[in-house]
Amino acid sequence: MAKTKEVTFEVACPDCGAMLKIDAATGVVVSHTSAPRKKMFEDLATAAQHMREQDDRKESIFRQSVEAEKNKADLLEKKFAEAMRKAKDAPEGKPLRDFDLD
Repeated sequence: MAKTKEVTFEVACPDCGAMLKIDAATGVVVSHTSAPRKKMFEDLATAAQHMREQDDRKESIFRQSVEAEKNKADLLEKKFAEAMRKAKDAPEGKPLRDFDLD
């Protein structure tokens, strides 16, 4: 019996950079080698600084939401007063429709 040589080829994934080994006859992925991970930060000090900045941003957003919640009652009161004023100034009776004007 003669052995048949398996034909495979390697393809780089355009999305993630992983190497895929594909069987030519069946078109099935035989193996997958993940792409090497890229470093997010050069050193630990840079990573720590980034974490502190991120914490500061979170704290700022939290303070803004607390202030907005404190002023929420005032804002709703003002909106209600404006709606009441508009309702009192509105003419009484049935509103005119385009159909009524014909």
